[in-house]
Amino acid sequence: MLNAATPAPRGSQAATQGFSLIELLVGITILAIALGMGAPAFADWIRNARVRSTAEALQDGLYFARSEAARRNAIVRFQLTSTLDNGCALNADGPDWVVSQSVKDSPAGQCAAAVDDATAPYLLKKSPEVSSNSHATVAANRSLLAFDGLGRLNSLGDTTDITAFVVDVTSSDGTCVADGGRVQCLRVIVQPAGQISMCDPAPTHTSSDDPLTCPEIAEN
Repeated sequence: MLNAATPAPRGSQAATQGFSLIELLVGITILAIALGMGAPAFADWIRNARVRSTAEALQDGLYFARSEAARRNAIVRFQLTSTLDNGCALNADGPDWVVSQSVKDSPAGQCAAAVDDATAPYLLKKSPEVSSNSHATVAANRSLLAFDGLGRLNSLGDTTDITAFVVDVTSSDGTCVADGGRVQCLRVIVQPAGQISMCDPAPTHTSSDDPLTCPEIAEN
């Protein structure tokens, strides 16, 4: 047992001294280097997460529109819109969307209306509002499509052939893998018969066994 006259072991004295200034600076430098090396990967992760969440929301909205058309045995439209306020217009580049039960009534200029299937524009669902800083962008081959009571695409009285609906979701501040970048950009496809799929258009996904391989687009 130690008493006041007995000196403490050298090891116990060293353990109470903590880090020296040099050791602290070395530790901070190592931490800064590690954070600098990890920052690009983290930024790519954020971009990929934003692209996926936007694509999944689109896919969910399309599934909802198709199921409502079948449940109601009526025409249900899915429309990409520029905003969700009453200044909205149909826009193939979105970034927002609404679902409505109507053959002819457009939600343009009425996107702030409450969800109500008894009053024009007969909105059934709205997208989560896309933040201006989300950096996920959409680009579709048209601004709207409609499902009929059998869950198939409907021409809405147009005499042209019914074609697949294709929308690409990319990042405004990152490059897609297909173009040599590190962002997994996604594509949502609705076939004329009503099948909905989400895939990666990058050439690395071409195997029929790969669930992210884009299917061939069917002709009506």
